[in-house]
Amino acid sequence: MAGSFFQSVYAVVARIPCGKVLSYGDIAKLIGYPCRARFVGYAMRVCPEGLPWHRVVKADGSIAGGDFAPVREMLLRREGVPFLPDGRVDMQKCRAVLLPEIG
Repeated sequence: MAGSFFQSVYAVVARIPCGKVLSYGDIAKLIGYPCRARFVGYAMRVCPEGLPWHRVVKADGSIAGGDFAPVREMLLRREGVPFLPDGRVDMQKCRAVLLPEIG
């Protein structure tokens, strides 16, 4: 399951447009595993190069990533992603709207 699950996660991440974000839970729902947000996080830890990994944030707009959080924030700000005064991404203004791919 891990291989196909991870590939499904990466397929969604590849479709997140510049200036938009999705949460780990959003991605889990899109690929048909609504209770697997944590597993999406595991997949993102070994994300292939070239994917917009910085566009995946926590459900409340917080930026995960430990030492990489400042880099993620910088990349998101460069793309024009709006932030709330407390430093979280404004999910209402920039959550990507993606439909699940069929087949």
